[in-house]
Amino acid sequence: MKAIYDLPAPAKLNLFLHITGRRDDGYHLLQSVFMLIDWCDTLHVELRRDGQLSREDLTTELPADDLILRAARALQAFAAPGQGAHISVAKHVPAQAGMGGGSSDAATCLLALNRLWGLNLPLARLAHIGLKLGADVPFFLAGRNAWVEGIGEDVRPVTLPPAHFAVVKPPEGLDTRLIFSAPDLERATPVAIISGFAADSEQLEAPNLGNQVFDFGHNDLQPVAQRLCPAVTDAIEWLGAQGLKARMTGSGSSVFAKMPQAPQDAELLEAPEGWQVRQCSNLAVHPLWGWAT
Repeated sequence: MKAIYDLPAPAKLNLFLHITGRRDDGYHLLQSVFMLIDWCDTLHVELRRDGQLSREDLTTELPADDLILRAARALQAFAAPGQGAHISVAKHVPAQAGMGGGSSDAATCLLALNRLWGLNLPLARLAHIGLKLGADVPFFLAGRNAWVEGIGEDVRPVTLPPAHFAVVKPPEGLDTRLIFSAPDLERATPVAIISGFAADSEQLEAPNLGNQVFDFGHNDLQPVAQRLCPAVTDAIEWLGAQGLKARMTGSGSSVFAKMPQAPQDAELLEAPEGWQVRQCSNLAVHPLWGWAT
């Protein structure tokens, strides 16, 4: 195998995000449901036999040493001498958006190079490597919508009903570190349980339960983000003016709202200049689900 092309790296939305405490080492304890959506970056990997790793940016220019190259270097420690790769990246998921784009790219890179180099490392080993790169990477490697706890390492799959969402990214981004270091950040939301979220498949088949699932909880990071970045409020209000109930995903600055109709049947107002607006559907599984077991 000399190359693998058109590898998707889907974004995620946090249906809610609760901060339930803080460890002695400063890491925050969270609860969230991560949901995959069909807004994707695309990677292509080609085998190099000189042991070198290189990256080509096909759309947006990325940092010189991003998570993709860091993931490739971490996995290369398990490869035979002389195995390298050239990685081309078509970046579409916005950065500083709370959508996990960089972590998803890293996960897709690990899955692709594990196959390109014939390593056949199990998913548990890849997840161990991924956790050192970023707390969201194991979620994307596992490839299922998930209830996430701890500092992001406790990932349990959940079943969600099909749904459609409007996702809005204003021009401004947000630095996750500024939000988590804010003194006014809520850090003591009561611990929730999965049954309270109603996330098992039998319950989700009950009539009219879908909206209840997507309305659960809140995002503890949102008030701080709105103070630091007024565009978050602007995006929420823009969706609200169209009858859509919006909240922020992750640490922002993107916001989202569940839509009552499929994207082809819905029409949003023209967005302010510089905003990225996309109508997305959720995914039951990652497009590369099963590439590592």
